[in-house]
Amino acid sequence: MSVTTVSPQTLALNGGTPVRATLLPYGRQAVDDADIQAVIEVLRSDWLTTGPKVGEFEEAFAARVGAAYAVSVSSGTAALHAAAFAAGLKAGNEAITTPLTFAATANCVLYQGATPVFADVSGDTLNLDPKQVTTKISPKTRAIIPVDYAGHPADLTTIVELAQRHGLTVIEDACHALGAENGGRRVGGIADMTVFSFHPVKHITTGEGGMVTTNDPKLAETLRRFRNHGISSDARQRQSAGQWHYEMVLLGFNYRLPDIVCALGLQQLSKLDANLARRREIAALYTSAFREIPGVIPPAVRDDVNPAWHLYPMRLDLERLTADRAQVFRALRAENIGVNVHYIPVHRHPYYREQFGYKGGEFPVAEDAYERLISLPMFHSMSDQDVNDVVTAVRKVLVHFASRQHG
Repeated sequence: MSVTTVSPQTLALNGGTPVRATLLPYGRQAVDDADIQAVIEVLRSDWLTTGPKVGEFEEAFAARVGAAYAVSVSSGTAALHAAAFAAGLKAGNEAITTPLTFAATANCVLYQGATPVFADVSGDTLNLDPKQVTTKISPKTRAIIPVDYAGHPADLTTIVELAQRHGLTVIEDACHALGAENGGRRVGGIADMTVFSFHPVKHITTGEGGMVTTNDPKLAETLRRFRNHGISSDARQRQSAGQWHYEMVLLGFNYRLPDIVCALGLQQLSKLDANLARRREIAALYTSAFREIPGVIPPAVRDDVNPAWHLYPMRLDLERLTADRAQVFRALRAENIGVNVHYIPVHRHPYYREQFGYKGGEFPVAEDAYERLISLPMFHSMSDQDVNDVVTAVRKVLVHFASRQHG
């Protein structure tokens, strides 16, 4: 009887043994006993929702990012919506943003009855290209919403200067970039308003949750009212003052972040420096390894920028491979590497096609990048073995496709 042997280099997709026995996700939270204890203490307190931990978290967060004010809300999307409201966006206005982002970045403009206008991205960082923004500014433009894609800060210096010349508000979507630095300044205190997310795959988590930071006291007050039904005071303030009277002064939403999760956020914030250091270490290991693997284009990092590495989005050099992104994606998944794709360009979603008539091809840099992008696992609790497994799987898959091309 003959015995068929399978080469260790045979792709799992083709019947080989996967690099990993179990799936490594692209991102996940890290919660320890101190986090759990902080939540338990609030559960045993008098305040579960808008209580003292909200203010403590906001003050600590503002100090960490170098902003005068921080206003917590229930999600990163709520933060974007609150910022769009505070910026005064309304029907007849336009806001310029990137198509290479999660849909919420553009949706927040629609929530206000305004129109999102997309500008293409720069070829290196895949962030909003200021030169393209310039071509999109019109008398209807009220705001620019750059995104710090994958944790690499956008070209904020140029964008802020451009906005100031035209009297526009800059809302920085920094949901990927907590802890990033741009020109020696921390992201969070540069734009008119900066938006953060505390989703479980981010640098710190509150389950769901978000924050808007600003140096403008009027914007901060508007944000606080907007997140609380448009009411000029919250329940804890009224209890402290011994009065019941309140007034609704604008049309807001219930976007409050509870004390329970603010306690978690405070504990998580104390770990931010360590989390960032580990993510940067993982990124450096990836980039070093991928210099020797055919078909990989590592993420670019501009001078004078220190990214936060929410994602590690490699691009495929498809001209050197016989496979397209979909084939490489399936092959890596079969090796139990939980890769993902960030993002389908917003204008290519059915809703935007139907509402605004996009056909595809309008933003060639973003669209070409989308066809090549794969996000590798990136989270601060990854072990060195996890990192080695990712590198091994990427090498295995891409060498396979490259060798077929040259064989």
